[in-house]
Amino acid sequence: MTQVHKALFPLLRRLSDGRFHSGQALAYEFQLSRASIFNLINQAEAMGLTVHAVRGRGYKLPVAVDWLDETAIVALLAEAGSNYDVRILETVCSTNLTLMEAALEGAAEGTVVCAEHQSAGKGRRGRCWHAVLGGSLTFSVLWRFENGLQSLAGLSLAVGLAVARAINRHTPHAVRLKWPNDVLVDYRKLAGILVEVQGDLHGAAFAVVGVGLNVRMSPAQRDAVDQAVVDLHEMGVTVGRNRLLADCLRELHLMLTLFRAQGFSALRADWMALDAYADKAVRLKLPDSKGVVGVAAGVDETGAFLLRDPQSGIHAYSGGEISLRLDAGVR
Repeated sequence: MTQVHKALFPLLRRLSDGRFHSGQALAYEFQLSRASIFNLINQAEAMGLTVHAVRGRGYKLPVAVDWLDETAIVALLAEAGSNYDVRILETVCSTNLTLMEAALEGAAEGTVVCAEHQSAGKGRRGRCWHAVLGGSLTFSVLWRFENGLQSLAGLSLAVGLAVARAINRHTPHAVRLKWPNDVLVDYRKLAGILVEVQGDLHGAAFAVVGVGLNVRMSPAQRDAVDQAVVDLHEMGVTVGRNRLLADCLRELHLMLTLFRAQGFSALRADWMALDAYADKAVRLKLPDSKGVVGVAAGVDETGAFLLRDPQSGIHAYSGGEISLRLDAGVR
């Protein structure tokens, strides 16, 4: 991971006030050379942030960024804040990796790692998650379980449901779900979820739940992603990232409470009500690269995907290496 200068994020926060700041004034404020300020601006742009530079006026951010603020998030959580230990980091390789390391060292349940920038965010099936500096919400949450890995079936679906509920508070656009862990709007990806687990099958275990949400992406940033994407700005959502994170954490706590007590079966009907692929012709690509076609028939009580074959037989599929797509463009 490229080393980030300690002055980079304070500098970017200064440039978020809507006014131009000269290189000389910034150099004086941050006790750096003008060349160093120039290099920091270049580094921010390399990380995906657009900075306006005008000769004779200086630098500013064209769009105000709602920078993550731990104090603001805790205040927005109110009474739900007692369930979490929120840690805001400027840049990490991956919030999931950072929290996984903390979990192995004994971090408490409810620890949240949220980063302004990820250099190597992790997606499902080994993919990279493209996070945008100031234009994404990327965070991971740690949960511990006493009944082992066998009690976690359907957890990624339950997380998706909680995230969709949080976003649906702020938009008239229908935010829906794709098995097993994507949040969609009009079949374009708005958010992704990655659940990583460790522990015993029937003993102590933990889950690190990572969420990546598109807030504002440039055309170039969209083009860098190998699938259709959508962001909150396009949807007309104006609520800030601090509020979004607090809402996600609140919904995740409510979901986890029910999941612990009753498993995914208690959330199944709600998940299916938001299923973007219900009754659609779909194609599954299995781990052995074989393709299976049929009609999406929801999920079972463990969160397994149900596929109806041409003879109306129902087949259950589960596993993180299965790919789900609409078949032949039918929607």
